[in-house]
Amino acid sequence: MVFEQLTESADTPAGQMMRKGGAMVFALILLTNGPDFYSYCTQMAHGMSQPSIMFKATLSNGQPVMVDDYREAYWWLRDNTQEDARVMAWWDYGYQLAGIANRTTIADGNTWNHEHIATLGRCLVSPEKEAHRIIRHLADYVLIWTGGGGDDLAKSPHMARIGNSVFNDICPGDPTCSKFGFVDRQMTPTPMMAKSLLFKLHGHGQMPGVTVDPERFREVFSSKYQKVRIYKVLKVSKKSKDWVADTANWICDAPGSWYCDGQYPPALQDLIGRRKNFAQLEDFNVKRSEADDEYNKEYMRRMSGEGGMEDFNAPSDDDEDYDDDEEAQEQQQKLSRVEKRKLEKEKKKKEDAEKEAARAEADVPEDPEDIVEEDDGQGIELEVPPEDAPAGPAPWADTPVTTRLWGLIHANDYEQLAEWIEADPSLVHSRSADGRGPLWWAHEYGHEDIVELLTSYGIDGELVDEKGMSAKEMAQ
Repeated sequence: MVFEQLTESADTPAGQMMRKGGAMVFALILLTNGPDFYSYCTQMAHGMSQPSIMFKATLSNGQPVMVDDYREAYWWLRDNTQEDARVMAWWDYGYQLAGIANRTTIADGNTWNHEHIATLGRCLVSPEKEAHRIIRHLADYVLIWTGGGGDDLAKSPHMARIGNSVFNDICPGDPTCSKFGFVDRQMTPTPMMAKSLLFKLHGHGQMPGVTVDPERFREVFSSKYQKVRIYKVLKVSKKSKDWVADTANWICDAPGSWYCDGQYPPALQDLIGRRKNFAQLEDFNVKRSEADDEYNKEYMRRMSGEGGMEDFNAPSDDDEDYDDDEEAQEQQQKLSRVEKRKLEKEKKKKEDAEKEAARAEADVPEDPEDIVEEDDGQGIELEVPPEDAPAGPAPWADTPVTTRLWGLIHANDYEQLAEWIEADPSLVHSRSADGRGPLWWAHEYGHEDIVELLTSYGIDGELVDEKGMSAKEMAQ
């Protein structure tokens, strides 16, 4: 009934005018917005059809290029490694490695096993020697994304936090691993990051003083635009590799099934036994302990910028190293900052030596017969300076390093400067384009504590700048 009435109305002279008017409005909208809609659809088509592992970029000279580093790296693995080669990389690239390189990966985008991802994180953020002890039982190659932006170094603080959620000894008492990261926007690493395997693999041969141990890792591939670097793991455990490959050690849901839970080789059982399963907030089917809730609460507290609880690092009554003797505390206060720091370094060195001794005692001695034969001879050699190259410190130049040093000294940031120099003592000899360096600036601003710190590293106080002025003369 209603439809018939509308049809009759549309056939009247007034209805016909309305229909013509509506058609004209619709045509006008198409003419006005059609080109914009077409342009938008074309842009989306180009954007969504572009391969995700290739992208266009512009060089500093304005030349447009196609960056194909990722595919190039995966094909290198496919063409230059054995079919049973195992590649360790952060889980983000696991599916690409499996699909394009056709090689076994340690982890991929199926991250339901949080503890396994945490173990991978521990490998990458641990000091080089400790990391190699683990990796030699798991992988034949290590692949990392470099080149800035969202590369692995930028992701590494997150790797440390994930690792610490299962191995709480990575960053004791600090769920956010605040000591593993960058101290400024120039991506200057904290001492903890500077010692990590990932930092060394990332900066090997490209950052001053940063190299990997040639007895543990060897660079075998570097992509055209330095987006990907691949390292061969040396002294890979043959026993562990054979054990993992033996189907008798697989745990499958049914005989002959493709679904099999992985097992770690026996050599890593001590490490795996130290893992603490992480109860995440969203794990509603898992009963969380009070410690789990406290860990999550402290993590959220620190990530929100509120800082940590005071008792996390405060000395306890039963702490052997805590001395509440007033006379001892008074003597401690009389020491200079350099002397205090020297005592702290000696104490930490002793603690590190004890930990290293404990690890060495737990380690199985290296068996020459338990090493996969190194037969490919592949490797990328670092550029060696010519024999006639002048000896001595680096040339005077204004660099991000000298800028950062000046900033810390100008701000009298003793602690941060001391930590940085402790990680890389060669920094004290840095010189800007005018020939001045840390010692000049420390004298100029009257920071005697920093002067004492710098001279404790053996810097020559008699050196002069381009105008013939020594550092001491800056204070006059």
